[in-house]
Amino acid sequence: MSCSSEVETDLSESEFEDYSIQWYEKLKNGDEKVKVSGEEYSCPFCPGKARKFRFRDLYQHAFGVSKSSKKRKIADRGKHQGLVMYMDRKDLSVESGRNEASDHHVGTDVNEKFVYPWMGIVANIPVERRNGRNVGESGSKLRDDLTMKGFNPIRVQPLWNYMGFSGYAIVEFHKDWPGFSNAMAFEKSFEAEHRGRCDYYEAYDRGDKLYGWIARADDYDSSLIIGEHLRKKADLKTIAEVESEEKQKNSMLVSYLNNEIEVKNKCLKDVESKYNETTICIGNLMTQKDEMHRLYNEEIRKMQETARGQLEKILSEHERTAFRLEGRKQELIEREVELEKREAHNEKEKQKLDLEKQMNARATLEQNKADKNVMKLAEEQKREKEKLHMQIIELEKKLDAKQALELEIERLQGAVKVMKHMENGDEEAEDKLKGILVELKGKKEELDGLEALNQALIIKERKSNDELQEARKELVHGLIEKNCQTSIGVKRMGVLDNIPFKRAARRMFQRKEIDMKAAELCSEWEGHLKNPNWHPFKIVNIESSEAHKEIIDTEDVKLKRLKNEFDDEVYEAVTTALMELNEYNPSGRYPIPELWNYKQARRATLQEGAAHIIQLLKRHKLKTTRH
Repeated sequence: MSCSSEVETDLSESEFEDYSIQWYEKLKNGDEKVKVSGEEYSCPFCPGKARKFRFRDLYQHAFGVSKSSKKRKIADRGKHQGLVMYMDRKDLSVESGRNEASDHHVGTDVNEKFVYPWMGIVANIPVERRNGRNVGESGSKLRDDLTMKGFNPIRVQPLWNYMGFSGYAIVEFHKDWPGFSNAMAFEKSFEAEHRGRCDYYEAYDRGDKLYGWIARADDYDSSLIIGEHLRKKADLKTIAEVESEEKQKNSMLVSYLNNEIEVKNKCLKDVESKYNETTICIGNLMTQKDEMHRLYNEEIRKMQETARGQLEKILSEHERTAFRLEGRKQELIEREVELEKREAHNEKEKQKLDLEKQMNARATLEQNKADKNVMKLAEEQKREKEKLHMQIIELEKKLDAKQALELEIERLQGAVKVMKHMENGDEEAEDKLKGILVELKGKKEELDGLEALNQALIIKERKSNDELQEARKELVHGLIEKNCQTSIGVKRMGVLDNIPFKRAARRMFQRKEIDMKAAELCSEWEGHLKNPNWHPFKIVNIESSEAHKEIIDTEDVKLKRLKNEFDDEVYEAVTTALMELNEYNPSGRYPIPELWNYKQARRATLQEGAAHIIQLLKRHKLKTTRH
């Protein structure tokens, strides 16, 4: 966008430098036109003046505006400062500098020796005496004054001796031809006012005027402080030598660039070859991809057909299983009768245990009674379970017999149908039909008896399982009251472990805030665990089977935030509690006690719990005997 159409607001002083750099980049990229033609230039930020400048005059104009008072807008000053940077860094002056340098050394002896890099000398700088030392104005002020005049010095370095400021200063210019042009213009400006080198050494009364000239061989070889400084910082070279060196450097640069171009062309050919190979390879891959996609669709279709066949097979198997379960109902009914007898037997055993507990010491009465009840109940249930298992095996055999009986009934029914369709009216056939009907009726009565037995056994098995669960609850209740630190005990499933939160708080907070922050974090995540609306699980298929299971959804937002904020230990504690709640109490979402084998880190069996109770009783009796 051009300068005239841009809508600007004034800037703060802190934004001045960034704004200047921004306009320097625009000028460098050619967004604004500075050079008009030949050696004529214009200011792109003062379009209303329509004025044309020489290079040095434009530089002086831009520098003056950038250093002007605050009456100008900071944005306007920033633009001109960007123009100064553009001209100062030789982005514009490279091609124009050569023309001006040639103009200045036309008529100059090319074999005359100058101090190189180009340097000027300013003499007769006013000196004051302060605190026993000579002092004078700073080099930066003198550099700004020379810059305002368009000489574009790099720096101005005052010369000091043991007395202080010597009254001399060295002006350093750029090493290129524009720098030489500026140095010659610097000398001529002083000579025009009769304040050159010869004027300085011939004057009797110099007053307070400054004298200046470009440094040559006489100054370089001088025994004054000027000569000492020049010999340390520079060399003596003629214009012809500088031009020769520059031509040699340009020749080397051209040779180097030609080599670079050849290397780049070779690399370009290699890249083009690789590009063509890659294009062919991509085409082959796309063809393979299309073929693989077709094969994939065909495989999916076959898998769907196989799945439908398996589903029909599963439904058929389900119907057969349901029919078998009907046969087991009668068996379970019979088990119920037997379990009732066992209950009566258990009641007698309980009375015996009550009499034995009354003989023990008073200190162990209540707890030992509960432990013995649980132990006896567990032992009886174990024996009952073993007997029921044997009966199930026997009933499975009977079930096979029942199935054989059903097949026999079907066979007899088929025979009856065949006999009924026979039209010969043979008496022998009729007698045979009657015999088959009688046999069929007996088989049906036998089948009904088996079904009734299966139903009774199913009811008995259900009642037995209920009793086992009650025994497990009693065992858990007894172990909770004991609160023993042993291999078999009670674990509250779904409780959030607070130790990882304490460790995380110890790393993140100060010592005095550790307990409070750990409690807050733990309480926050306990609240999330109790929230029934938060269900960070997903269902996956189990390999090598058609079953499904729920696993933690690692893409859940809350769990990802937890893993990013804390370490893996805190993440494991929360996910472990989630899995336990989902397994043991998914609807209530609160911790429940469970009989637990701490040694093997799994759910303990009723047999292990009963064995543990017996061991505790033996220890208690041993302690009682010793006392």
